[in-house]
Amino acid sequence: MASFLAPPAYKPERTDANVDADYKRLRWQVFIGIFIGYAGFYLVRQNMSMVKPLLTGTTFGYTNAEVATAASSLSIAYALSKFLMGSISDRSNARKFLPLGLILTAVAMFFMMVPINIWGKTNHALTIGCLTVCNFLVGWFSGMGWPPCGRVLAHWFSPKERGSWMSVWNCAHNVGGALMPLMVPLGAAAFGSWVYGQDEEMYTLVGAFAFPSAVAILVAIIAYILIRDTPQSCGLPAVEKWRNDYPKGYSEKSETVLSFKEIFLKYVLPNKFLWFIAFANVFVYMVRYGCFTWAPTFLKAEHGFDISQAGWVNSLYEWAAIPGTILCGFISDKVFNGKRAMPTIIFMALVGIFVFLYWQFSNNTIMVYVCMIAIGCLIYGPVMLIGVQALDLAPKNAAGTAAGLTGFFGYFFGTAILSEYVLGKVADAYGWNATFVCLLIACGLSILFMSLTYKEENKKALEEKK
Repeated sequence: MASFLAPPAYKPERTDANVDADYKRLRWQVFIGIFIGYAGFYLVRQNMSMVKPLLTGTTFGYTNAEVATAASSLSIAYALSKFLMGSISDRSNARKFLPLGLILTAVAMFFMMVPINIWGKTNHALTIGCLTVCNFLVGWFSGMGWPPCGRVLAHWFSPKERGSWMSVWNCAHNVGGALMPLMVPLGAAAFGSWVYGQDEEMYTLVGAFAFPSAVAILVAIIAYILIRDTPQSCGLPAVEKWRNDYPKGYSEKSETVLSFKEIFLKYVLPNKFLWFIAFANVFVYMVRYGCFTWAPTFLKAEHGFDISQAGWVNSLYEWAAIPGTILCGFISDKVFNGKRAMPTIIFMALVGIFVFLYWQFSNNTIMVYVCMIAIGCLIYGPVMLIGVQALDLAPKNAAGTAAGLTGFFGYFFGTAILSEYVLGKVADAYGWNATFVCLLIACGLSILFMSLTYKEENKKALEEKK
């Protein structure tokens, strides 16, 4: 497996007249490849959120805490995997790494429907146990998505342009995340009767698990066709040389492959600002997934939304993120000159305002849509900028590990522990009002930790001008 995933050898650098044209063409090609490929991961990521209302309904009778236990295993696995896979991807061929991870994720997602079919109505403990294992595998293989994309972005796009490119690429998970809730009723209507006959309530399982899995495998094949690992593996110069855009401290060593020990001990562990953004990411992710994954359950339980209405709420949440993320990246590059802390703070403050409005006016259908659209528009900018900031704080041959650390904190503590398990427990014990209080506290803490990096960013910007 190690030899299969090994990075391709660098080819002799080309000097012909077509280098510039080929470089531009391949940059767009690999960018489209990682955009489509990463979107594919979100077709098979949070699918269980669409099945939660079925499992907690009268037919199955699971509690929110039971379902949250199974759902949280994905985030725990993803957190661990993203950090580990970040290190492995720094020493792997992105062209193979990403499609392999997507295919394995799709297969694991498909089997999520099996324990529900066999034991769902008769043995809660066994069903939840099996769902927890399957969802863990989904999360583990999903960890193979971000790191190779970070590797490609670090090698094909220079630091001064990376914020804008990443803001567009980061919309990939919004496209995938928005398509998934719409695919559920589509897949259920098209293929549900083939599996369950007249039992229409169970059609959701086909739409949520089987149909998106099949589409994700097709996406993996397309991604493999488009992605290339590094410019040097195509006989092209490093992007810094091609653009004449050398960051401070750049050297040829930035192009070499480092060991995990060297990356972690030299570039990750002693970097306190990388740890600050990792803690900020915990609370950004708590809000991101706290709003998204519990929306169908909350809206059905409190306001009688059906699965189609809840699907539209979540889909609009994701679609709204696209202009918000691009705007945030543009502001970061053009208004704040590549500094990430202040736009993150501003966007999270606005998120807090709309979380409060969502809480206070959730009995108004129009306000539910307005607030979820606004939260989706605003929350993904900080998600993206924290990833960019991680790349900014480490050399590009350590990009996957640096991003993996922030991702680990976001998914393990922010999503698995806080947004899934803690919010599920809080909802059962104290009601939904208490969950909104938790989300508002999370907004405040994300701002606090991000503010700790603000002075350092300004100091670094002044040093680079000298």
